[in-house]
Amino acid sequence: MTKLPFLFLLLLVVLSPSSAEIKTLTITSDSRPMILFEKFGFTHTGHVTISVSSVSVSTSLSPPDPSRLGFFLLSEESLLQVLVEIQQNPQLCVLDSHYISSLFNFRDLSPPPAASFNHSYPVSSPNEYSLFFANCAPESSVSMAVRTEVYNLDSDGSKDYLSAGRTHLPSLFFLFSIAYFAFLGFWIYLCYTNKRVVHRIHLLMAALLLMKALNLICAAEDKHYVKVTGTPHGWDVLFYIFQFIRVVLLFTVIVLIGTGWSFLKPFLQEKEKKVLMIVIPLQVLANVASVVIGETGPFIKDWVTWNQVFLLVDIICCCAIIFPIVWSIRSLRETSKTDGKAARNLAKLTLFRQFYMVVIGYLYFTRIVVFALRTIAAYKYQWVSNAAEEIASLMFYMVMFYMFRPVERNEYFVLDEEEEEAAEMALKDEDFEL
Repeated sequence: MTKLPFLFLLLLVVLSPSSAEIKTLTITSDSRPMILFEKFGFTHTGHVTISVSSVSVSTSLSPPDPSRLGFFLLSEESLLQVLVEIQQNPQLCVLDSHYISSLFNFRDLSPPPAASFNHSYPVSSPNEYSLFFANCAPESSVSMAVRTEVYNLDSDGSKDYLSAGRTHLPSLFFLFSIAYFAFLGFWIYLCYTNKRVVHRIHLLMAALLLMKALNLICAAEDKHYVKVTGTPHGWDVLFYIFQFIRVVLLFTVIVLIGTGWSFLKPFLQEKEKKVLMIVIPLQVLANVASVVIGETGPFIKDWVTWNQVFLLVDIICCCAIIFPIVWSIRSLRETSKTDGKAARNLAKLTLFRQFYMVVIGYLYFTRIVVFALRTIAAYKYQWVSNAAEEIASLMFYMVMFYMFRPVERNEYFVLDEEEEEAAEMALKDEDFEL
């Protein structure tokens, strides 16, 4: 076995979040030397149940040794040690490594035509493990139907199909959904009491809050049913629908606020329309990739490719939504030199610069810091990265909504004459270029 497949698997293990659902899949003529099925955080009451059936191995050489094909568990720490072993001995079959927890190989299959196996294994040492299938038979491909079931037992003996670090997610998402519903209620009250200054953007912002709250309540139900039964019972479909609408609305609201639409001007320029025409289709693609990543798993051949597509599209969208804010700042900077309304322009420039910094901070935290937390946190505390992401999102929403709230007098409409002289000096001394 060469080193390259293991480097590829190391990437898979890093990218793959701990999953939990009962999964049933069919593998057809797969020649990969290693297939990652699950990554799961086990407690001292953990169990793995594997059922395989309709197994067949095709090869252009002589019939392979069935002991060269099998399933095993591997912790992240052991994965690095196995990689060192492979570097020292490229011909080593991973099934012969001392660092793996072997489950079974094809010697244990029932005779053809059934060629099946079904067994449950207790996990005696608590840790986060990855469930692999290894094929060390040269020039061979495997076809089989596989059903995996990984879980921990609670104190009352019931099965918990969520990884040890994710078992608190249903409660976490439910609490944040309540927070967003309360936020939505306050926003509706604020818009109702300030009807004269409510713009269309405020209605879009209300829709964004509603979609975020519904997205979280569906996420809570999805994780709850997975935790209890091992399957989402259709809640995952609603989750992806509301997630798609929520993400598209979020990027749209940021772009529209960044352009000053509905506040500074009732229309969008051609280049601003192009940004929306780029961002929205890309978000459709990103959500398709998200569904594929979430609903399949690392066992499909193109799983890493879909991850790369999602990350690339997300980076492009994050960069694209920054441009309208920069354009607005530069436009206001040029306008401030000619229209003689220094106080108003200074207030607008300050507001847009603050909004620019808030958006940059939010994108940086949710894309980089959260990923770092997810990578370095112990497997029992994987929920911390989800909590950090939701806290950051809630704070971002609160700051953005506060900045552009519907009030009779806000930073857009500062007109105090006594501030004119000070504002003119500030505009001369302070550079708002980005």
